[in-house]
Amino acid sequence: MGRLEKKVAIVTGGASGFGEGIAQRFAQEGCAVVVNDLARETGERVAAGIRAQGGRAQFAHGDVSRSGDVKALLDAALAHFGALDIVVNNAGTTHKNQPLLNVSEAEFDRVYAVNVKSLYWTAIHMVPYFRTRGGGSFITIASTAGVRPRPGLVWYNGSKGAAIVTSKAMAAELGPDNIRVNCVNPVIGETGLLEQFMGLPDTPENRKKFLATIPLGRFSKPLDIANACVFLASDEAAFITGACLEVDGGRCV
Repeated sequence: MGRLEKKVAIVTGGASGFGEGIAQRFAQEGCAVVVNDLARETGERVAAGIRAQGGRAQFAHGDVSRSGDVKALLDAALAHFGALDIVVNNAGTTHKNQPLLNVSEAEFDRVYAVNVKSLYWTAIHMVPYFRTRGGGSFITIASTAGVRPRPGLVWYNGSKGAAIVTSKAMAAELGPDNIRVNCVNPVIGETGLLEQFMGLPDTPENRKKFLATIPLGRFSKPLDIANACVFLASDEAAFITGACLEVDGGRCV
């Protein structure tokens, strides 16, 4: 029996990268998954791939920075699977690694809309439902950037710091409702955002500069992040809330 048997999860940004890995691992552990993304074609592919492996998954298109789209994710979970137990706030974006004064207002607004406002909307729409059910779990995919910020990603760093503090504050306020809220902080990973995080072409030479800061000597992989999320979403973590789990190969030491 899977560790997430009979549970239902929404994974935002589930069409690729960390989100795809989380959706796949959750399904392997018996969880029904609503795969959300703006990328319709790849999101449909991820959901179909899970079903082909015998899992339960449905794709739900939507922008996590918009209220109506987030409410539609809850509606999709209830329509397809009859319940919701877990929300993984994975969708995220960044500006290119560059001097802080070079980032445009539009880029700043988009980073905060996707990385922070999305937490507001999932809380607004999912907390009342979780209260009626007697509990639930939020997992925020934040970043080591919110714990040990470095130059070049100033506004992104700030958005992830906001995500971490917001999640901890939610954990404190929602604990009496048996709603757990935890964070996973990946280090730079092999995802579609890699070149933007580096601010340099993805070459072996440029990778070395970033790998030198990670004691275990490699980037994070979707499976690393997914395994941490499986634990936090499972009943094994029933007494864990307000925690931040660095999945970073020692980057934050």
